[in-house]
Amino acid sequence: MRFKNKLMTTSLLVGTSVLATPAFAQSGQPAPAVTTQADPQVQADQAEPTAESEVVITGTLIRNPNLVASSPVNVVNEAEITLRAPNNAEELIRRIPGVTPGIGSQVNNGSNGINSVDLRGLGTQRNIVLLDGNRIVPTLANGATDLNVIPVALISRVDVLTGGASTTYGADAVSGVVNFITNRNFSGIDARAAYKLTERGDGQSHRVDLTIGGNFAEDRGNAVISFGYTKVEPVYQTRPFALFGISSRTGAASGSSATTTPTNINFGGTTGYQQLNPGGTAFVPYYEGFNFNPYNIFQTPLERKSAYGAATYEIADGIEFYARGLFSSNEISSIIAPSGIFGNPLVVNANNPYLTPALRDQICTFNGIALGTACTSRTGSTATTGLPLPAVYRRLVELGPRIGNYQNNVYDARVGTRFDVTSSSSLDLSLSYGKSEQNQTNSGYVLNSRVQQALLATSTTACTVTTASCVPLNLFGPTGSITPAQVAFIQGSANIAIDTQLQQARALYSGDLGFSAPWASNPVSFALGGEYRRYTYDRVPDARSQDPSELGGAGGAVLPFSGGYNVKEAYAELIAPIASDKPFFDELTLEAGVRYSDYKLTTGQGFDATTYKVGATWQPVDAIRLRGNYQRAVRAPNIGELFAPNVTGLTNLQVDPCALTNPVGNANLIATCLAQGAPAGQIGVIPNPVAGQANGTGGGNANLTPEKADTYTLGVVVTPKSILPGFSASLDYYNIDINSAITAPTPGDSLAACFNSPSPTSAACLAIRRNPVSGALSGPTGTVAGLPLYSTNQGRLRTNGFDFTANYDRDLGPVRLGLNLSGNYTRSLKFKATPTSYDRECAGYFSANCGPSLGQVQPKWSWTQRTSLGFGAATLSLLWRHIGEVNYEGTAADFLQRGFSGTNCAATGNPGNSCSRYLFRGAVTNQAPAKSALAGKTYDFNTIKAFDYFDLNAQFDIERRFQLTLGVLNLFDK
Repeated sequence: MRFKNKLMTTSLLVGTSVLATPAFAQSGQPAPAVTTQADPQVQADQAEPTAESEVVITGTLIRNPNLVASSPVNVVNEAEITLRAPNNAEELIRRIPGVTPGIGSQVNNGSNGINSVDLRGLGTQRNIVLLDGNRIVPTLANGATDLNVIPVALISRVDVLTGGASTTYGADAVSGVVNFITNRNFSGIDARAAYKLTERGDGQSHRVDLTIGGNFAEDRGNAVISFGYTKVEPVYQTRPFALFGISSRTGAASGSSATTTPTNINFGGTTGYQQLNPGGTAFVPYYEGFNFNPYNIFQTPLERKSAYGAATYEIADGIEFYARGLFSSNEISSIIAPSGIFGNPLVVNANNPYLTPALRDQICTFNGIALGTACTSRTGSTATTGLPLPAVYRRLVELGPRIGNYQNNVYDARVGTRFDVTSSSSLDLSLSYGKSEQNQTNSGYVLNSRVQQALLATSTTACTVTTASCVPLNLFGPTGSITPAQVAFIQGSANIAIDTQLQQARALYSGDLGFSAPWASNPVSFALGGEYRRYTYDRVPDARSQDPSELGGAGGAVLPFSGGYNVKEAYAELIAPIASDKPFFDELTLEAGVRYSDYKLTTGQGFDATTYKVGATWQPVDAIRLRGNYQRAVRAPNIGELFAPNVTGLTNLQVDPCALTNPVGNANLIATCLAQGAPAGQIGVIPNPVAGQANGTGGGNANLTPEKADTYTLGVVVTPKSILPGFSASLDYYNIDINSAITAPTPGDSLAACFNSPSPTSAACLAIRRNPVSGALSGPTGTVAGLPLYSTNQGRLRTNGFDFTANYDRDLGPVRLGLNLSGNYTRSLKFKATPTSYDRECAGYFSANCGPSLGQVQPKWSWTQRTSLGFGAATLSLLWRHIGEVNYEGTAADFLQRGFSGTNCAATGNPGNSCSRYLFRGAVTNQAPAKSALAGKTYDFNTIKAFDYFDLNAQFDIERRFQLTLGVLNLFDK
């Protein structure tokens, strides 16, 4: 019964060849878990049998499987992929310790329409996604590749190198690479079907794949083609624990703090916010926010259609032609709460048919307009002729949710030829072309210009403007008072088209030099090559997308821009075995590499970069291997960082130093707030940002230069075969230090630059611009610039920590036991956006000051551990996933040094302005408090405690051609 009450997964795997079912399952061995292999030699052993030139070893361009590189690599093998039955590649790798989840199916409000990966929490722009060791076309201006295009059905393993790899793969591989390795020389038919649903019957996903391949021309050639279809349904935030947004400052159920239903208007001064009562008969002091949670989703819907084909053909002895092509059509939707009017200044006719005399008189009184003729005669279209509504907030639930629909089509093809130059070296020449098309349609939005037109009405059927289709709008009634005809007039959609292209040409000559060191058994191996890449990017938004004041709740203008660059590169690598089979030198190997890159931008500017690496592996005895490497990585700015126009959008901010009574009695602070554009009458009542979202202005910078990084790893691998057969373990220390980092100030940095020493004449203070009506840092993005968040080369990022693994495989009579552990301890993740910013620690903390530049939350501890028991043709497996505790940044002992106002909650135990430990009092919205899982409970909002998740799988081989996998994800319903 436990299985029926939790998240259930079933997958069916059908095939007619050995490749259709993993060898581990056929022999009754348990499926190995995510592991960090001792070295790339083990990876080569796991690959399908191929010629040496085809063996892909992540971390080096040298394709000799007899050599060992010094970079540690996390490996997810085919058996583990089968057990997890992922809907896409992002779901597969997000659980690897050391991988910080990027944008994926769990991101709704903030989705960019793709799935991406973030290594070490350093940002998606600092790693590369590879397919069989080669780049594929990115989708976004930041260079991110959509993981939805990866053919999951053909993946034989995934290699994740979480450390510098710029010398091997290019300057943007600062934090590493994710390399998806496909099955080679596939022969047979592989049919797969997977179905998942949650315990409540929603969130269904269906995935089917068909792969057909075989040899031809007397086995001189091989061809494979694979088709896939995936459909994932959304999961809405209707679980008891998610019925309400919860304020971390009050503990009460909350939502949008100003945008409400019925209408809420800020008249400024001591009058402040006035909200219509539920019946729409009178304005009363603000009493209720809007609960947007039930409209939002936990899991974004996806529909994917894909095709992948590859072929190799031996033209003659030593000459092989190869080609591969992929097509992927993905449709992803984000679904968020209804659009609204977010603080827009509007004007209404005094004789508007939906404005009762009582409401009209209240509006006049709040605006200081005398009652009588002075009030009733105001029927113009400006604030001086009509009745001004200084800042209107109304959540337009009658419009339904806002939907961002992303249609992504990706085409990518590669052709090449390999020549054997000598018996031990080969030349690989290849060309590739990729194109990504993203079409984003944003629907369900209110058109602010039409709202203003529809308020200038003298009857329920006629507007005073000339728009023929204008329908007068009832903005002064209760929830539901806006009719379908009114909705049809004020609602609209917008479109953004993005086109990205990548052209590549590469020549790689690799092999061995034909000689070895006097004490070594393997020869010195090398790789020499050159590469040309050309990136272009075009974004074309329609007129509505470009107008920051038109779409209600769109977050800001999306402006058109084009950009691109080409890069010419030359590189060389060397792996030199120094000694082998000698006392205390069972093996000693040195490694070196260098890459020179010459960039030319479409603007005519250019810069160059040189990266290099040195490494070594030393195996004093058979059971112990020591390894280490150092790399100088140089990352060039991407197209978005260089060419994106500066615009005003939304950022995260809960507390404004000028808000509420903070400036009262402080003349200098009052003068500073006024200098930033706050009205004098608002001092003492300036609201904090609506829904914790302030405006921020930033974008690209054509003067950016490459950032430089120093990375190194030191590790040990233990394989005591004679003492403990079947056991292996590894421990690796990593350190990445990025200087001249391309970063933008966080909201905390921007505030601290001014309010650490507030002054009405300070440049840092005057750069902050406020809402001219309310004085807040939120409001229409067309008129309120908010915080300056411009990109520079003045940042610094540093991280260090440990990766560890332990694996044990043993026969216990008729049972095969498998124990596999892979983990990460992030000792530090430091971020300093500008020279004047605080050098904040982000490992183990969460806040808006770590998230925008570094990605998602990075716990100090994380690990996965799989226990498997094999019983002949059946395997039972339990996966334990641990995510460590993280704390609010304000609990850090040095919190007050960071330029924040308020009280350090760790030092005093006082909640202060942002830190809180509150009793959840229940709802202040229209939902009943008893429905919330937190009602009446005390909850510490300063800590996200450690979580342990368990996934249970059972796998059965049926006549060696069929495989059935049943699974329960999140077994104990955490």
